[in-house]
Amino acid sequence: MANIQYYDVILKPVVTEKSMKLMEFKQYTFYVHPDSNKTMIKQAVEKMFEGVKVKRVNTMNIRGKKKRRGMVEGRTAAQKKAIVQLTEDSADIEIFSGL
Repeated sequence: MANIQYYDVILKPVVTEKSMKLMEFKQYTFYVHPDSNKTMIKQAVEKMFEGVKVKRVNTMNIRGKKKRRGMVEGRTAAQKKAIVQLTEDSADIEIFSGL
């Protein structure tokens, strides 16, 4: 496994209708590094955002979709997604506040 630093774990936030609905319950969705695990994701979120305490992390691996261009068939890149639930007394994550 590669040596992954905490700032390499979280790639970008997921902005969809479902992820915006989950924000009401203090659950935030991120695309994360494919080699990261739940403890690495928890530590990265707590270090990157001040006043945030993580209660639980759920992860899922997303396979690449099949794509065709003429006769050539391939797949898009696989991704890993994490849903991070914060504790009740935790501060909100600022990057989602303007959305």
